[in-house]
Amino acid sequence: MKFSSHTLFILLLCPLTNAFTSPLPGTARTPTTTSTVVHSATETASSDSPAANDDPTALPLLIRAAKGLKTERTPVWMMRQAGRHIAEYRELVKKYPTFRQRSEIPEVAAEVSLQPVRNYQTDGCILFSDILTPLPGMGCEFEIDEKVGPVMEPIKNWDDAKSKLKKLDPTVSTPFIAETLQALRAEIPSTTALLGFVGCPYTLATYLVEGRTTRNYLKIKKMAFEEPELLHYILNHLAVEIGDYACHQVESGAQLIQIFDSWAGELSPHDYDTFAAPYQKQVLERIKEKHPEIPTVIYIKHSGALVERMARTGVDVVSLDWTVDMKEGRERIDSARESAGLTTPGGVQGNLDPFLLFADHEVIKERTEEILKKAGNRGHVMNLGHGIEAQTPEENAHFFIETVRNFKHD
Repeated sequence: MKFSSHTLFILLLCPLTNAFTSPLPGTARTPTTTSTVVHSATETASSDSPAANDDPTALPLLIRAAKGLKTERTPVWMMRQAGRHIAEYRELVKKYPTFRQRSEIPEVAAEVSLQPVRNYQTDGCILFSDILTPLPGMGCEFEIDEKVGPVMEPIKNWDDAKSKLKKLDPTVSTPFIAETLQALRAEIPSTTALLGFVGCPYTLATYLVEGRTTRNYLKIKKMAFEEPELLHYILNHLAVEIGDYACHQVESGAQLIQIFDSWAGELSPHDYDTFAAPYQKQVLERIKEKHPEIPTVIYIKHSGALVERMARTGVDVVSLDWTVDMKEGRERIDSARESAGLTTPGGVQGNLDPFLLFADHEVIKERTEEILKKAGNRGHVMNLGHGIEAQTPEENAHFFIETVRNFKHD
């Protein structure tokens, strides 16, 4: 399914063809197939990666913004853009009822990833997957209960940690990741950035130690304070394997990696510096060591108190949640990068409150443009301050994307 440059040119001129053809009313769209993707991940990365082109203006708009460059308009995508708020996705759920089916069958995962790109023309296409996806390959199996979320046998002690934690080989345990990314690179226009993502060690460790989603994080905090060496052992193992897993995504076609440390926002600044930031840095350094041209993004929910600490990790882009004013956030990020001796331009992502997408269009437009004005036209990727809510009207999501695409900076 690898398109020639001529085919891609036609795709750009004719957005109602091939992968971007909306299904007819009342009909189901056939999922994208990966069986005809004959080019290798190496070919994809070497021919289309940012490093392969010395002209930054030839890069996708989103990648240029993530590198801190000025852009002719602000690129936009939405966290969790692929999923439950889209009617086509809900139809797929009827045929593929479990999340792991939808995310681990390559043609299904590719179709879900493409839906928001096709429907909204977002500037980024993010891999439909989960931060827990690599865990079985490390010896930590899990099941997803549709009501309570992921469930697994928790790591309670040193014996559990040493017996369960294995080295990850993504080509063996998650071959569907490469297949899906390769299929997406073959389908999306060259102007659309392909985004990969991973979970950070502290957040993954939370699931491993707690055994499920939790509200009080009692078990992992007890381990942090009673057996910190054990928690550091788990975190270090995860940092190495997740760093390599992120590189695998790049080598399979991803042009940007976003790292999520969702539960690090529940830590005090002292504990963030001890149990989260060092391992975020390990993952980022592992990516940059192998792929220095690939921009990176970090997102933490409820991270208003941690913005400077996030910026000092050396990440290229800090994704702000909705609790931070964009102008103040940019100033804090720039100041923190300067104090850390970082000389490359830093970027910012976000940060519309996702619940504003339930407002009327006038309010959505006003609040979106307020953020765009405060962020300016250098190094800003417009997004929500958290993932889009499942009940969000598709019409409002589309209006948000169009508002950003039509905005002109002075």
